[in-house]
Amino acid sequence: MRGVLVLLMVSLVAINTVAAGGKNRKEKAKSSKSGSECTDWRYGNCAPSNGDCGAGFREGSCDQQTRKMKCKVPCNWKKNFGADCKYRFGSWGECDPNSGSRTRTGTLKKALYNAECQQTISVSKSCSGKTKSKTNGKKGRGKEN
Repeated sequence: MRGVLVLLMVSLVAINTVAAGGKNRKEKAKSSKSGSECTDWRYGNCAPSNGDCGAGFREGSCDQQTRKMKCKVPCNWKKNFGADCKYRFGSWGECDPNSGSRTRTGTLKKALYNAECQQTISVSKSCSGKTKSKTNGKKGRGKEN
């Protein structure tokens, strides 16, 4: 009889905990929706918390409201046009012997978070004397003695 009573008490406590947890989640959802009445949010660039890359925050503003969102800047990101502007690039041009570089242009495909992006951009890289080619040899297999 005591076992049944203990089981009943434990189940009642568990039901109350689950019910209270559900109410808290609903209240949190309502409070976040009440602040998002604005539809014209403008977000800034992602600013890493430490250093030049990694996890960080981007600030958004709409009318008199501000909001911070978590974001991430890839550590291999070296492009000056930002991670929020996505471009479709053509193929690399021929090597210019005067400058020692080759260029290609890209047209804007998508601007994330209403970022201000250029419609067309041009990027360049240095010409390398070597061209990458596929080798038929097996890499990393066994020891080379």
